[in-house]
Amino acid sequence: MKHRAMLTGLILTLAPGVSAPGQPGCVPTAADDEGPFYKAGAPLREATGKGLVVSGVVKSAATCQPITGARIEWWQANPRGEYDDAHRGSQVTGENGAYRFDTDFPPPYYGRPSHIHFKAEAKGYRQLTTQLYPTGGQSAVAFDLVLVKE
Repeated sequence: MKHRAMLTGLILTLAPGVSAPGQPGCVPTAADDEGPFYKAGAPLREATGKGLVVSGVVKSAATCQPITGARIEWWQANPRGEYDDAHRGSQVTGENGAYRFDTDFPPPYYGRPSHIHFKAEAKGYRQLTTQLYPTGGQSAVAFDLVLVKE
């Protein structure tokens, strides 16, 4: 019985979404490919199209708290499957760590599923490059970006 209780405690401690002692408070966002179309210096924008609303919060993995002043960049293919400057943007988070932008739904192209590239950076945190993969029919998607301290 003692071993069973210990095993149950270990399983609960290591279950997905539950932090083990000494582990981050939030699961960090997984890194993904930058791809060949990234261009630094995307302009500050609230929209790069219409039809899909993307929103989220930039958070610290250590505390799950919002990160003020984080910069996010996004870039994606236009409705014809081509990358252009009109579909690049950036934002800086406020006190609540939130971002929100409107964009065109990204089309699949050359065998790739629909996706939007992201970079997120904040002072004292590792830069994150990742991708969001929205599914057909979505008009809004929430995508939190969880960063790891340096």
